[in-house]
Order: sequence, then C-alpha cells, then structure tokens
Amino acid sequence: MQARLLQIDTALLSQHVLIRRFREGEGAALYELVEDNYSFLYDAFPRTLREISDVEHAEFFVRRSLADWYLQNGYCFGIWHNETTQLIGMARLFHIDWETPKGEVGYFIDREYMGRGLMTEALRVVQQFAFKQLALEKLILRTAMENVASQRLARKCGFRREGDLRGDFRKLSGELIDTMLFGLTRSEYLGI
Repeated sequence: MQARLLQIDTALLSQHVLIRRFREGEGAALYELVEDNYSFLYDAFPRTLREISDVEHAEFFVRRSLADWYLQNGYCFGIWHNETTQLIGMARLFHIDWETPKGEVGYFIDREYMGRGLMTEALRVVQQFAFKQLALEKLILRTAMENVASQRLARKCGFRREGDLRGDFRKLSGELIDTMLFGLTRSEYLGI
C-alpha cells in the first residue's frame, strides 16, 4: 500500500457531473440505475449485472468497492448529475498493477443521458484522477467490436487503438466475443 494514496480525492467535480466514491447506503440507487439500463448493460457488463442482482447485492457491491478503494485495489465512482443530483452512471478503475503502474477503466451512463457529452466529461475527470492523483503510467480500455459509441468516446478522450483481442470477453448469453483494446499513456495524456 502507498501512504500517499490515503489523501486522494473521493469526489471530483466538473461542469455538469460529480464523480465520487460510492458511500454506504447507496446500493439502492445503484440497483435502480442498473435495472433501468438492464437491456443496455446486458451484453457489455455481465459481471456487473450478476453482482448487482437485487438491492441487497447492490449494497454489497458498494461496500466491496469501498474496501477495494481503501486497499488500493480499485476505484469505483458513481456519476451524479449536478443539477438533478441523480445517479446517472458509474466509472471504475480496476485491474490495477502497481508495479507498472497501470489500470483499466470501464464506464457506463444511463441511456437517458447519452449523447449529451456527460460521459466524455466524466471520463476526462477519471483520467485526470488516474494520471495525476494515482500517478498511473497507463490506462487501458476494452470495448466490444460493435460498441462504436464507446470506441468514439475512447478516441475523443485521447486513447489510441492498440489491437484486437480475440475471444476476450463472454457475454451474459455465454457468447465469446472479440474486443478492441485502447491505451493511453501518462506522457500522451500530459502532452510530453
């Protein structure tokens, strides 16, 4: 564990969204978000759907995310709309390798808020957190080959396509699919 990470921000404010660590008792709000977007999340987030199968499991997910945060194993954020204060999405930094250091980023936003630039804004805030506060050297991002919107978002936020991974991801239906791998280095992010 790294002592300097005990003082990192748990809430990150931008123009339209607040990206902050989940708190105990917010499992119900997370469950509602997942349920409202179930068909959208079905293929892209099967593990999340299994882990957040009801309100009780959603609360367990929140508390496990808090434990991961404290143990520096991962960082899970809720994305809250500044005006409505509604939970509208989630972003996670996971698969963190402190030796390199690098990590993977995953995210989703409520269907009703797509196309408004809010996920772009949130991802940029998470990138800043990853590179400036966690001091990661690289972020990776994987998308399904058919997820053009996520690929466009990755490119908009500076990620570059690094390759394709065959048979890399299993959908909830059991189908094994290929993914597209994107990466962004610290020096690229900082413009060095």
